[in-house]
Amino acid sequence: MTELQGLRAVVTGGASGIGLATARLLAERGARVAVLDLAPGRLPPPLVGFTADVGDDTGVRAAVEAAAQTLGGLDILVNNAAVGAAGTVEDNSDEQWHRVLDINLLGLVRTTRAALPHLRRSEHASIVNTCSIAATAGLPGRALYAASKGAVLALTLAMAADHLQEGIRVNCVNPGTVDTPWVARLLDNSPDPVAERAALAARQPHGRLVTAEEVAAAIAYLAGPLARSTTGTALAVDGGMAGLRPRRATS
Repeated sequence: MTELQGLRAVVTGGASGIGLATARLLAERGARVAVLDLAPGRLPPPLVGFTADVGDDTGVRAAVEAAAQTLGGLDILVNNAAVGAAGTVEDNSDEQWHRVLDINLLGLVRTTRAALPHLRRSEHASIVNTCSIAATAGLPGRALYAASKGAVLALTLAMAADHLQEGIRVNCVNPGTVDTPWVARLLDNSPDPVAERAALAARQPHGRLVTAEEVAAAIAYLAGPLARSTTGTALAVDGGMAGLRPRRATS
């Protein structure tokens, strides 16, 4: 598949997990891809990396500008960088609330502000935000994370309306629980990692964790010209968790 041939993409948080899977898939489909990450490390070619902290506006602007110069422009922005949080509404300090919202919400704002001047010059401009099932379903112990992703969902819709006449499409994906390094660390810190993994898999109707590659495929679709009539959409990649209520088998 080469529907992204000639397009230029930036993926934040693209050095691991969903971000890396997305960057690799965009490149496989023909795009030139720059990864923005706190620690880009050794990325597989042809990906190019730029060190950036989405919590730092000056640094983000410099990294996006450098990426656009290297790629020769910008057509696609994937806002994927985020941090996790666990706990009920009373478990996280004000400092934790400020940090998570600063990265998960304002980080998206900073990167988008820096990218918009370049996207306005593209004939295939697209922004895809990584949201979460936590934005649309009440999950236990995820109050802060859910609040940040609920804001991402609302912002996606507002951005889609604001930039419609400029020809910039804005969508998001809502993954379920994805088998990523962050989830692995979460499991490692649980009292019974095996039981916790089984519980996370069981709450998704198809009975397993979502893969990073499955989320990447949804992002690649929304980012590309095959989705040119799709904007202001949240695409669930959650094994049916958001909308299905299957009957449990009885013995």
